[in-house]
Amino acid sequence: MIFISEIGLNYNGDIDNCEELIIQSKKAGADIAKFQLGWKGKEGDINHIDKKKLKKLYNWSEKYEIEIMFSVFNEDSLNLLKQFPIRKIKIASRTLIDDIGLCKKIVDLGYFTIISLGMWQNKDSLPFLNDNVNYLWCNSVYPTLRKDLSEFPKNFPHNKKIVGYSDHYVGIEIALMAITRGASIIEKHFTLDKNSNFIRDHQLSAEPDEMKNLITLGRKIYKNLKFGI
Repeated sequence: MIFISEIGLNYNGDIDNCEELIIQSKKAGADIAKFQLGWKGKEGDINHIDKKKLKKLYNWSEKYEIEIMFSVFNEDSLNLLKQFPIRKIKIASRTLIDDIGLCKKIVDLGYFTIISLGMWQNKDSLPFLNDNVNYLWCNSVYPTLRKDLSEFPKNFPHNKKIVGYSDHYVGIEIALMAITRGASIIEKHFTLDKNSNFIRDHQLSAEPDEMKNLITLGRKIYKNLKFGI
């Protein structure tokens, strides 16, 4: 079971805020703290991450003993990331639609690759079937509402490539439901203050206590399922 704390742009444009977000992700029990490289990432944008900032993120992840991962949105960001150790890599829903060539380059690197399917219409026909690729079901609506979940999987193992869920729902109940239906990877947006209006992602994110509840309950559910209950 893998839990991803999707910090994304919730550090509000100040890279030093990332340290506390990484600390709290670790305390909540997350396996991975995730950021985005290249999305709103031009110089002067709110998510501009250069080599110096990337080194800070890696140093913090090592210091607090939590794996770090990035969604990569363009080739320049991929080349930057290649200068650092990569264990896992993420392809966002938008990139899968906008730049399939970049997606192929990422997949062909051979790293454990996680791809979100929020904008991919035909989830019965997946673009990459490589052994290193795992897909997350999601709906790219922010926030996702109940009406947006009509095609939510009843049984994740039914499709051996769609193994998890990337959650944009307000609250943790849909993510927990995904685990009861066999999801083995859960990605949830994470914030220190969901009332922040810096960007929309804060409102659909989990705060530290909420994330901890999700992970604690989720691991118990997953363990019970593995025991055959």
